Order: sequence, then structure tokens, then C-alpha cells
Amino acid sequence: MSTPRILMVLTSHDEMGDTGHKTGFWVEEFAAPYYTFLDAGCEIVLATPAGGAAPIDPNSEGDDAQTEATRRFYGDDEAKARIADTARLADMRAEDFDTVFYPGGHGPLWDLTDNSDSIALLEDFLGQHKPIASVCHAPTAFLNLRDAQGEFVIKGKKVVGFTNEEEAAVGLTEVVPHLLEDELKRRGADYQKVDAFAPFAVEDGLVITGQNPASSEAVAEKLLAALKR
Repeated sequence: MSTPRILMVLTSHDEMGDTGHKTGFWVEEFAAPYYTFLDAGCEIVLATPAGGAAPIDPNSEGDDAQTEATRRFYGDDEAKARIADTARLADMRAEDFDTVFYPGGHGPLWDLTDNSDSIALLEDFLGQHKPIASVCHAPTAFLNLRDAQGEFVIKGKKVVGFTNEEEAAVGLTEVVPHLLEDELKRRGADYQKVDAFAPFAVEDGLVITGQNPASSEAVAEKLLAALKR
């Protein structure tokens, strides 16, 4: 098999509603998959809706959120430079990649749910029978994907994402534009979950999703396995 090319799509959104607090992507949910892919010999391209710097959620930089992967990222000048200068999502084409991965953080709830470039790109990946993956809040990018029959792609599919319980635990139930668990169920997904903040990743056909930051590496590993089939 030739070297897999993986597109990672991050948020450009950095405002936590009208709270005055910042958001963005969650470092662990980028770092763990990024190094899983890198260490497997994959070629990786980073993109965001606006291009340029992808904002980091400051909460993901706290001591309690650090892992081996995040510590590796903070010491990796090349990775940090790539985060500071991402490609524009509108310029990305599914035919140039083998798969796509969306890291979470709260930012995607605002700028990747209804993003027409993202929706078209993801539908193209699926149309080319290529797997798509996301973790935590990033399954929001899958909410409005439709198949050739006009049905929601996630209807009847086993999917996971940040739970209502987890959103309540971080105190943002009233801040986020929507609760991901509710919206996945509303579109007919076979929504799955485990205990709050426990690792959990699910694959159903071409769609791979993870529940929370602890699930990010498992999603990446499922995605790599799917590429080898």
C-alpha cells in the first residue's frame, strides 16, 4: 500500500459563545491522532475553514489535560508551525486523500456543523468509499451529511460523541449552540455511549467516531485499520 494521505480538519472558531472565554480545538484530540498517523508513516495535511492558525482551546492546555501525546506536541516545533499555518478547507479535495479526521474541542460546534465546504468534502469522501472519522465534539461535522437518497448519513448508524452528561460536567450545557448527543439522536443515529470521560470509539461502515478526548487515539487506530482493509 502506498503512503496514506490523511487530511485533518480543525476548527477556526475561538469564542466560547458570549462568555468572553476562548475555545478552539482540544490539544489531546489533535495530538494523539496526529502522532498515531505520523508514526505509522502517513502523510498529513492540516486544514481549517479560515486557513492560517488553528486556535487552541486554553482549557486543553491545563495540567490535568496533558498526556504523552500533548507533551510531545508542545516540544515539536514542526507540528506547532503546522498548526499556525493550516490550509484553507475550501481548497481541499477528497480525491487527494485516503481519509479525513476531525479533532474536537468546542470550536467545531460553531463553524463545522453547517459549513458547506466541510459538508461537500465529507460527502465526497463517502462517495469515493473512503472512511471519515471524528472525535468528541467533532461528530457535529457529520450531522448534516446526506447520502445519494437524501437521507442523513448517520441515520441508523452507530455513532458516538460528547455526551450530555459530559457537557454538564464541564458546565457548558447552556453555552454551546447545541447538545451533540441530542442532535445525533434527532437525525436518527443509533447513538452509543459509555461512562463519562471513559474511552469509547465506534466504527459503522465508513463512519468512525469517538466519545471524548480519551477516545482520540482509539479512533485514529480504527481509522488506520480501516485504511489497511
